[in-house]
Amino acid sequence: MFQNVTPGTTSRLTFVDHRETYGRHVLAQVVQRLAIDTCVDIGCGGGDDLQIVLGHHPHATCFGVDYGDWNSSALMAAGIKPISVNIEAEPLPLENESVDVVIANQVLEHTKEIYWINHEIFRTLKVGGHLYLGVPNVLSLHNRLLGLFGVHPTCCKMVSAHIRPFSKHDTLLFYREVAGEFTSLAGFYGSQFYPFPQPLARPLARLFPSCAFSIFFLIQKTKPYRAEFIDRLSEVFLETNFFRGCSMSPSAPESTENLIQ
Repeated sequence: MFQNVTPGTTSRLTFVDHRETYGRHVLAQVVQRLAIDTCVDIGCGGGDDLQIVLGHHPHATCFGVDYGDWNSSALMAAGIKPISVNIEAEPLPLENESVDVVIANQVLEHTKEIYWINHEIFRTLKVGGHLYLGVPNVLSLHNRLLGLFGVHPTCCKMVSAHIRPFSKHDTLLFYREVAGEFTSLAGFYGSQFYPFPQPLARPLARLFPSCAFSIFFLIQKTKPYRAEFIDRLSEVFLETNFFRGCSMSPSAPESTENLIQ
């Protein structure tokens, strides 16, 4: 029933299916009803999410973004074009409004530079395109119960790689306040309902997504992006040194020598 694990890495319960955390069955349901010619996966790992996209849209051009090239061979073998870039300090080598869907699944909780990353996401997304965002839920049912006993949420421990918490209300507040003029929520979903096994976890997450372990947002870009994420850092004093890039305008990278189109 229990297994010894490094704290902050995975579940100690052997009957919990850790794969449910990534909600790939949710992603499959979402992408099959979207029109996708170009898709970018930020923090792509081995390309599992993009392979789901290609399964429904075999002619789509897919880019896998990660910090390092250790998965490049596997990605290229799967028909995915690898991009090695530091998403917290470098621009994506993609044209403005050139992407139909950006996937960021279980990656933003690892980052600080939430404004710069979203700046690049919405700079490259087409009007009408979608961001599929998947994050751990700090207000999942089990985290709420743990809090009653003074136990820290499992998805945001100091001994783990996660540095930023997310919940449904707070995430929607962020996008409403900063991007409300050019985005709308097209869908909200849940996956993994800790500590239940998959046969129970899936229906519970479907019925009560706000209490699921992982939560997923489908955010549509409805109007042109005007650098609102970067401008926000000048409008509101946030008492930290957020990265703003080298330009204050929503333009593509100045150097186009290695530009991917």
